[in-house]
Amino acid sequence: MDPITLLVVANAQDKQIGMLNALDASTTEIAVGDTPECFTALAPRADVIFNWSGKRAVLEQVWKMAPRVRWVHSRSAGLDSILFPELIASPVPLTNGRGVFSQSLGEFVIGGVLFFAKDFGRMRRSQKEGKWDPFDTIEVSTQTMGIVGYGDIGKAAARRAQAMGMKILALRRRPDRSKGEYGWEQKLEMLAECDYVVVAAPLTPETHHMISDAEFAAMKPTAVIINVGRGPIIDEAAMVRALESGRIKGAALDVFEVEPLPADSPLYRLDNVLLSPHSADNTPDWLENAMMFFMQNLERFRSGEPLLNIVDKHSGY
Repeated sequence: MDPITLLVVANAQDKQIGMLNALDASTTEIAVGDTPECFTALAPRADVIFNWSGKRAVLEQVWKMAPRVRWVHSRSAGLDSILFPELIASPVPLTNGRGVFSQSLGEFVIGGVLFFAKDFGRMRRSQKEGKWDPFDTIEVSTQTMGIVGYGDIGKAAARRAQAMGMKILALRRRPDRSKGEYGWEQKLEMLAECDYVVVAAPLTPETHHMISDAEFAAMKPTAVIINVGRGPIIDEAAMVRALESGRIKGAALDVFEVEPLPADSPLYRLDNVLLSPHSADNTPDWLENAMMFFMQNLERFRSGEPLLNIVDKHSGY
């Protein structure tokens, strides 16, 4: 079997890069770096490009240096930051880290649900003030969760919500009508039924700002929006208006249009917002799991088995 030549676009000092040392040097030659110059020697005969943490500009240059590449893998699930026209047009398969991070994000969704249903913010404020302040809470088994983008992350959230008795509605680009799923054209209809709206869609030209003023106007005033997809799927200015005016009840957010979230963002000062600094999936072993997934896929590539997580490059997911 011919050796595989692997280009890893990454900071060579990242701890997880050391896991690649487990690969047999007689069957896999590897170059690692975060500049195109790091790949000059091996790029002409490279079989695989693994974008661990590289920026699009670097990945694009490395791609142009490697005319024989037969597979590209992205550590992340979201591809909006790395897709470029030549990669999209190429027949070379692209895979991603879909599924590696979904379970933790599903748990964050449930955390957001319970934060607002039980009003943990009020409990903490009363505790700090030494105030005994009984109040009513919401039983989540009576609530409906609508999921915008019913992929791996959306399904992870749905499984957990269903375990608590919640009703699940799903909005998809290609809905399964036999299961009662909603299509894009039914977005406002679905949103009007939801107590919690979970945004878990990938960022594409079609989904950019797909939740804006019209969508917030369609929601219940008691609705909470939870974003574990990509920040720009929600029109952040429209969301701030909805939150400040009481048009919706609250928001639990792990992603934002600009990251890090600027210090002057009104989202920091709103009491009806729960913020996570894009770290809801940062478990102690998340990077190790991402590397292990790639290495498992590499063995499939080596043996001629079908690759896992092949994406539709034209759709962006």
